[in-house]
Amino acid sequence: MARLNAELEERWQRRRDVVKALSAAAAEGDRSENAEYIYRKKELRGIDRRIRYLQKRMPDLRVISEKPDDQNVVFFAAKVRLETDEGREVNYRIVGPDEIDHEKGNISLDSPLAQALLKKQVDDDVTIHVQQGRKTYSIIAISYQD
Repeated sequence: MARLNAELEERWQRRRDVVKALSAAAAEGDRSENAEYIYRKKELRGIDRRIRYLQKRMPDLRVISEKPDDQNVVFFAAKVRLETDEGREVNYRIVGPDEIDHEKGNISLDSPLAQALLKKQVDDDVTIHVQQGRKTYSIIAISYQD
């Protein structure tokens, strides 16, 4: 939520700068062949589109700060350590679609793996279908961050 609020504020500031540059470009005369004017209009449309998206999305977001009653079961915000069928360990955290970061191991609640993991416990196996066939994971540990 803090990251999205910061992005929204930054977009509003960037919009102010682009509007100033657009006004200066418009004052130069013929707009049909004015590359600066055309570029700034396109940039302003992109900024406005993102601002509209953030303004519509943010009121629907909820920050989940409390841990679930049963921390031995996989729910939203769980950090899950899995063992692949090849014996390799991987770690994932189940997050909302705005928090996806594959480098940190954050996967969307809507992903097939997260959907398969929900309501499972340690030592349960989950199988998902991928392009190469099927992948099976075994749950080694479940934890929840503060």
